Amino acid sequence: MLKIVEVKTRKQRKEFVEYPLRLYKGNPYFVPPLYGDEMKMFTPKNIYFKTCDSVFFLAERDGETVGRIQGIIQHQYNEIHNTKQVRFTRFDCEDNPETAKALFDAVEAWAKDNQMKEVVGPLGYSDLEREGLLIEGFDYLSTFEEQYNYEYYAKLIEDCGYVKDVDWVESRLFSTPQQDERLHMLANRALTRNNLHIGGEGLSTSQYIKKYANSIFKCIDECYKDLYGVVPFTPEMMKQMIGQFKLMLDKRFLIVVCDEQENVVAFGICLPGIGKAVQKSGGRLTPATLIRLLKAIKHPETIDLGLVGILPQYRKSGISALVMTTLQGMLSDGKVQYLETNLNLETNANIQAQWKHFESIQHKRRRSYIKSLEE
Repeated sequence: MLKIVEVKTRKQRKEFVEYPLRLYKGNPYFVPPLYGDEMKMFTPKNIYFKTCDSVFFLAERDGETVGRIQGIIQHQYNEIHNTKQVRFTRFDCEDNPETAKALFDAVEAWAKDNQMKEVVGPLGYSDLEREGLLIEGFDYLSTFEEQYNYEYYAKLIEDCGYVKDVDWVESRLFSTPQQDERLHMLANRALTRNNLHIGGEGLSTSQYIKKYANSIFKCIDECYKDLYGVVPFTPEMMKQMIGQFKLMLDKRFLIVVCDEQENVVAFGICLPGIGKAVQKSGGRLTPATLIRLLKAIKHPETIDLGLVGILPQYRKSGISALVMTTLQGMLSDGKVQYLETNLNLETNANIQAQWKHFESIQHKRRRSYIKSLEE
């Protein structure tokens, strides 16, 4: 008999985190999040407790877990956009319509109890979490920043009455036979004309982060404020993000462009691809995992594009050429096989136009769904 259980106990929390590790055991494309970060989600260390309400459900049949889902009320987003949304995320399920419906019914009932009018997702607490349901590209390794799912998930969700809200596309970028010298010329001209410079010369990675972190986050907020599902950074979010990604940050894969007052006007944050390094341990930071991580960070075979942005007033200045030449440079020695763009909104023609400077393939597509709860 199927039953839905709200997660309350430590044992249930552990089960919520570990269920997808069993579901995807042996799958060569699945990359788990860090186990410790997922467990922190239930503790006061989860800084989103200040801006969000959430609920967690497990689906059980005859004592065995067969599905899970989380619901989130992102009050910060709802207030800014004058909406009443619940987000669903961390949906994992057996290939069974009854199980999926029971999980979504539970989230929808919780949403109605909180006077919410629609459910959207998969979306996490913020744009920094894994988001979107994979609907194309099931035979490619997931990046560490994004979630893999089985192909049958889409039908389970759509059969529960959900329809497309937005799609993201992902591309894999390869080096070009010859770097575009015109890009270098445009980049240098843009710096000179706008009295800008590349920041961070002579700094270590830790000094780099300390000096530019606040200005980068301020720039991110301005660049991303109108994108789908985005919420502004709070000081706590900034601190948590730096803590989560500090180990993976390397100055070689960072770029900041600054004005004369050292304010960041453009940035690119890229991360060594660590997906394979965390696969074997299920995201647990065992000694063997740490060795693989450090190796992947020091000598990456792939690079994941994290966040890239240019302040609106500089978008027609030619600074984008500088960002592109920096990305091309990461591929120039042949040690890095390719760059993964991660998610780009399908409607964001400006960012997708930049990939013309690379040999590339569009290999993945993700979707956010929506369902109205108003009759």
